[in-house]
This record gives sequence, structure tokens and C-alpha cells, in this order.
Amino acid sequence: MIMGISFWQIAIVVVLVVLLFGRGKISSLMGDVAKGIKSFKKGMSEDTSINNQDDNSKSEDSDAEKK
Repeated sequence: MIMGISFWQIAIVVVLVVLLFGRGKISSLMGDVAKGIKSFKKGMSEDTSINNQDDNSKSEDSDAEKK
């Protein structure tokens, strides 16, 4: 018999997590995770824009040196 995860095993784990942490704690934790993901995406987009600005300023400097 192959050992797999059944619906009942998942349901028991979910019930235990809710009993241990409570609904309020879980929802606040998920809110914190969402804020972390948003700030990570914002940081990645800012990093990309900073790199693009650096590339543009380097090309402008090299153009000025060529003249």
C-alpha cells in the first residue's frame, strides 16, 4: 500500500493548527506574510530601476568621454 496524504490527514492538521494558534493569530500572520511579499516585490522593482539608471549614467559618461 502506497503511503499518501489523504483528505482526513490534512483536515486533522488544519484543525490542530487552528486550535493551537487561533483564527486571529493565523489571519494576522497571513497579513504579515502578504506585507512581506509586497515589500519584496517593491524592493525588486526599485533595484531594477536603480540598475537601469546606473546603466544610463554609465553610457552617458562614456559618450561624454568619446567627444
